[in-house]
Amino acid sequence: MTTSLFALRLGASEATVGVLMALFAVLPMLLSVSAGRLVDRIGPRRPLLVAFAVLAGGMALPFAFPRLATLYASCVLIGTSFMFLHISMNSVFGAHGTPERRAVNFSWLALGFSISNSVGPLVAGFAIDHFGHAAAMLGLAVFPLIAFTLVWLRRRPLPRPHRVVQPARASVLDLLRIPELRSTFVVSGLLAMGWDLYAFLTPLYGARIGLAASTIGVIMATFAVATFAIRLFLPAMIRRLRQWMVISLAMTVAGTAYLLFPYFSGVPLLMALSFMLGLGLGCSQPFIMSLLYEASPPGRQAEAVGLRTALVNGSQTLIPLVSGAFSAAVGMAPVYWVLAAFLFGGAWFSRQRIK
Repeated sequence: MTTSLFALRLGASEATVGVLMALFAVLPMLLSVSAGRLVDRIGPRRPLLVAFAVLAGGMALPFAFPRLATLYASCVLIGTSFMFLHISMNSVFGAHGTPERRAVNFSWLALGFSISNSVGPLVAGFAIDHFGHAAAMLGLAVFPLIAFTLVWLRRRPLPRPHRVVQPARASVLDLLRIPELRSTFVVSGLLAMGWDLYAFLTPLYGARIGLAASTIGVIMATFAVATFAIRLFLPAMIRRLRQWMVISLAMTVAGTAYLLFPYFSGVPLLMALSFMLGLGLGCSQPFIMSLLYEASPPGRQAEAVGLRTALVNGSQTLIPLVSGAFSAAVGMAPVYWVLAAFLFGGAWFSRQRIK
């Protein structure tokens, strides 16, 4: 959100913002599998420390050099460091506790992300309105520095899967040959597309209809509050509902919200749709990661997460470019409707997996 609004303030077009959003995903698309293998081999602590340090630096860079060119470098640094963070943290939570508790553990990780997604847009929006875009970027850099300090001070080893010596010719294609993993990759990509395009489209849509940065932040925080709220109930849902059933329902709800979004410009209705979208997308992530971890071969769990990240970031590289150019040419409504169609298709696909 902060990068998008900063770029628009510096005179960037919507297509240029699409390029910036794609840069968050370019190197993760290429490096995620290697990053997963690294985490499997050396454990999560060192990758986490490096990722938090680089993330803070990438956030602070536009404050030191407030130019559009700097945002290109910042996006690459932030996206790549967050990729290492994402893979490492999923490895930690997947390895912690018993297999029966795995989905619940992932729901706690998702709950943590929901809290940050609630606080982040609010802090960013009000910081932009009161102190400017560059100062907002610097303020956000404080959060990864706090995380770096917490990990650095922890002396006990972080949980990690038992290391398994892999065959010399172990290939990433072996993972794609596992049917359950293939299905998980498909729905994971569609859900991630719905999540990430929300972060791309909402600042553009809000700026187009004349909303202030703090108002856009409130709308996006409503989405995050919904993900937080639904994840509070996930432990009970995990005990009562089948995982693929929840994923199918989540995609249906999210698709409906995207279908309705471009018809409204009033802030209360946009907040309601954002909340609805957050409910749909927010409940799916822990189930996806649990399915992914369970279907992965022993000792290759982080690599599987890395492959998922690579596939997701491949779509994140292409889709913002296409969406930015498409919205500039024909308006934003068709982008929302195409995304809704993909999510409805994913809901049907997930329903076929229910046993």
